[in-house]
Amino acid sequence: MAEKFVFEPTKIEQLKDHYDVIIIGSGGAGLTAAIQAHELGLSPVILEKMDKLGGNTTRASSGMNAAETSVQLDHKIVDSFEEFYNETYVGGGKQNNTELLKFFTEHGALAIDWLAQHDIKLDDITITGGMKTMRTHRPSTLAPIGGYLVTELLKWIAKDEIPLFDNIKVTDLLLEDGHIAGVKADAANEVQIKAPSVILATGGFGAGKDLLAKYRSDLLNLRTTNQPGATGDGLKLAEKVGAKLVDMDQVQVHPTVQQDTPHAFLIGEAVRGEGAILVNNAGQRFVNELDTRKNVTKAIDDLGGTGAYLILDRDIRNRVKAIEFYDHVGLVTTGQTIAELAAEINVNADKLEQTISKWNQAVKNHNDTDFGRTTGMERDISDGPFYAIHIAPAVHYTMGGVAINHQTQVLNEAGKAIAGLFAAGEVVGGLHGNNRIGGNSIAETVVFGRQAGQQVFKYLS
Repeated sequence: MAEKFVFEPTKIEQLKDHYDVIIIGSGGAGLTAAIQAHELGLSPVILEKMDKLGGNTTRASSGMNAAETSVQLDHKIVDSFEEFYNETYVGGGKQNNTELLKFFTEHGALAIDWLAQHDIKLDDITITGGMKTMRTHRPSTLAPIGGYLVTELLKWIAKDEIPLFDNIKVTDLLLEDGHIAGVKADAANEVQIKAPSVILATGGFGAGKDLLAKYRSDLLNLRTTNQPGATGDGLKLAEKVGAKLVDMDQVQVHPTVQQDTPHAFLIGEAVRGEGAILVNNAGQRFVNELDTRKNVTKAIDDLGGTGAYLILDRDIRNRVKAIEFYDHVGLVTTGQTIAELAAEINVNADKLEQTISKWNQAVKNHNDTDFGRTTGMERDISDGPFYAIHIAPAVHYTMGGVAINHQTQVLNEAGKAIAGLFAAGEVVGGLHGNNRIGGNSIAETVVFGRQAGQQVFKYLS
């Protein structure tokens, strides 16, 4: 059996006082940017404030969206940049920053290829809500995308000997004559680190009560799927040096989060993408399960606070490895028959059996007359045992953040680039409009993480 990879952060004594580029944050965007910058001959450093690496990326489970990939063709799926663009644009309420969206949808396939060149192969494919085409790439082991991606990228960080420090919090960006000149940070003592460029890869503010209170106080009572470090630090750092913030009131609530335990667990969209349905306390479907997150969330909210149940069978479970983890931590209810499952979750057995029977007929005919669902209908719910997961909406993703152009340069209030300051990932606002499509956040970290690494190289050349 292969030895488990354990990444060791760089010891603080090895921190230098100068680098070419300082990358703040160790999630997908930060790791990708660092590797790309290193491969272009720069000397990057990654600074992570938490003692756990990977940020929110580690919590992503579904996959990475991209169009016109060789992987899609291997699965006999013919896609186009234009369709990917249009579905993301419609899904975002047509409020997306079209400059960023165009770059994003046209560079996903290159990002998939770049990962494959680094032996990070996403060669299986599924679908998420709001999409009509299977373009959500994931590893053929069906492992949750986030943990897999972070582990594999950290292997490259280790191999390339890129310094990565944990437990170091950047408190200020340094400016000289309007140009980035480095950072101030706390690592037991205050330190100054010089660099002509900085990449913000600090994630969003889904766990930041102060920013949620300021921009979306109506969501303060909801649980969050975010790791505790997602407090909007990068937004505050950028704002202090004059950066413009955009779409800050656009906060995505994820519809399917198991939160009957002390820790809220996001149940990834791939579960529905592989065929699960949602039922209410009467055992009946009430929504197209693969509508946009915004619409599915509203439908669950309209049930009056009861939450809902994801219903699936063994066949669907085998297609989403994350369910093994959900079961291991006690989130999954099991019944050998549908009637037994109904009794376990206190739902009328006859109603649930009727609902599943009708759904199986819809799958067979590929015609959902009740809610018009057209995707995630490759398999029915007939292969026992049967499973239920109780879910309700929770704060998930912040679509607002710093303003950038497609070169990842951070913009000030006048729309001009702040020299030497770049940003990638959830810290950025505008790409997703008013609703992020599942599978687009991982894609965003790799597409724009690579771009940030390349544009820093160009800026310093």
